[in-house]
Amino acid sequence: MRVTVLVEDYSGYESPFLAQHGVSFLIEKNGRRVLFDTGQSAYPVLHNMGLLGIKPESIDYVFLSHCHYDHTGGLLDILKVAGKRVPLIAHPTIFRRHFVMGPSLRDVGIPFRREEVEKLAELYLTVEPIEIVNGLYSTGEIGDREDFERAGIGVYTLKKGKIVEDLLLDDMSIVVKTEEGLVVVSGCSHAGIVGIVKHAIRLTGKDRVKAVIGGFHLIDAGEERIKRTVEEFKRLGVEEVYTGHCTGLKAEAEFMEAYGERFHKLHSGMIMEFRG
Repeated sequence: MRVTVLVEDYSGYESPFLAQHGVSFLIEKNGRRVLFDTGQSAYPVLHNMGLLGIKPESIDYVFLSHCHYDHTGGLLDILKVAGKRVPLIAHPTIFRRHFVMGPSLRDVGIPFRREEVEKLAELYLTVEPIEIVNGLYSTGEIGDREDFERAGIGVYTLKKGKIVEDLLLDDMSIVVKTEEGLVVVSGCSHAGIVGIVKHAIRLTGKDRVKAVIGGFHLIDAGEERIKRTVEEFKRLGVEEVYTGHCTGLKAEAEFMEAYGERFHKLHSGMIMEFRG
């Protein structure tokens, strides 16, 4: 089982790979390839895929972790280059209106209409977990969120003509069973990374967590929440941490202090391999 970072906020030291604010991973399991998010735009993703020798037409599935533009913006162009209709797994609300109001009104959701995507992909929009490849699951909607992770990020949506806080219920992750334990892959962890890991354990019935990979959205979190997150990771027995994107420098430093050589900073072009 392999996870390749196709694009990330950081390109790495002396790296030929491009970086961009956003995330895209390629997850390979049992000979099948799942494109997890598509970055902010297709160009750096496709450039890095070229350097890695990965052909877009080899993608078997697309999974979108949530609606934000920096995770969905490259979707249409990547699908066009792939040249085939692939199953696309996401939450049913992913095409909703999603915006911020400061310093001015700005849409930050998926920058395409549903009709545009349907021309290029087969949509599987569900709140429920779904097994995409044998041993590789979408978590589905994470309903049980940890109290200390319930922090709004100033985003809104429209409901019956009224402006309401958007709780980002569409935030989903992927969990993979491997011989070494569970590997959890998250985009931004708006559902709360601790809650996501606990959900993955309940979903699979497996309690060994080999690795947690992705953005943990602790960039604006206070010291207490950051320390609590690290403590919960240790209590849950998470063995390795691979993080970047929206995690934030303070949180990364806390994880590095706690995990030492088992902490890894994500960068474009990075490859992680696990047995099984």
